[in-house]
Amino acid sequence: MSTNRLRVGVIGTGAMGLAHARTLAESVPAAEVVRVFDMDTERAKEVAHGVGAEAADSAEALVADVDAFVVASPDFTHADLAVAGIEAGKHVLCEKPLAVTADDARRVVDAEVAAGRRFVQVGFNRRFDPGFVDLKSAITDGSLGDVRVLHGIHRNASNSTSTDDATLVTGSMIHELDTFRWLLDGEIVAIRVESPVVDGFRDPQVATLWTDGGQMATAEVFVNAAYGYDVRVEVVGTGGSASLEPRHPVLRRVSGQGGSAIGSDFVEHFADSYRIELAAWADASLRGEVVGASAWDGYLANVVAAAGVDALRSGQKHDVVVPERPSLYA
Repeated sequence: MSTNRLRVGVIGTGAMGLAHARTLAESVPAAEVVRVFDMDTERAKEVAHGVGAEAADSAEALVADVDAFVVASPDFTHADLAVAGIEAGKHVLCEKPLAVTADDARRVVDAEVAAGRRFVQVGFNRRFDPGFVDLKSAITDGSLGDVRVLHGIHRNASNSTSTDDATLVTGSMIHELDTFRWLLDGEIVAIRVESPVVDGFRDPQVATLWTDGGQMATAEVFVNAAYGYDVRVEVVGTGGSASLEPRHPVLRRVSGQGGSAIGSDFVEHFADSYRIELAAWADASLRGEVVGASAWDGYLANVVAAAGVDALRSGQKHDVVVPERPSLYA
């Protein structure tokens, strides 16, 4: 591995892969994008050209020819590519979710345990977002007292990947399932998921979560809310509350109406967090380290999501069986 710059590959050139390739090329001095792969070869060539890289003939060829790589391809490819990276000794930033199922996510964990070291960072970017980091500090500094309740809202104008009951949980709500664990430094031990929609795609969904620290949380996820992209969290404690609100400082009053603009692009909304996340990943990879959400964190999010899917189908509260943590992730 280069000691100065990380030779990076990007697998997948959809909205997330394109954004990551551009951010790495333009805003992460420690990284150099050298290879890009997508099943759409013309798209891969176009993106590669735009960031001064070359298109790879296959994902396998890309993995062999880089120091580290980003996985931004469809969810069902994530686990296999992460395992391939581990087996090749390459650092991986795998977009969420780590896998579609908990069993597949466990394969990634087992591969790292067998290797005896960590290679995978899961792309739970909110852990790097300045607003979320500030919110976590309000919890850890004790100013809110003992935290009792969290409320989360996660709305998209539209979503082309979370298109059925299960994928709304495993592909979208999974952000909240990781964020709440991280904010509280605890585990989710039970979940109930409900929806006001009876027939067809059950969107929105509202999850009620219970933690091993005695807190409760709610997560409303509405992936076709139409009006825009809107992510908010409120933390309520015995000494006060703290809220993460949309950052729109300009209030307009035009034609008898007042308000602030709401964007529809999640990449733009979290641009700062993606840049910070990618920079931290590149720097850590050059040091041979892993920061942010680990493969174990990704696996536990999948475990909770699986219980959430079962809860939505049964209409009942389901316990979450938290597996024993391997010493590699202590």
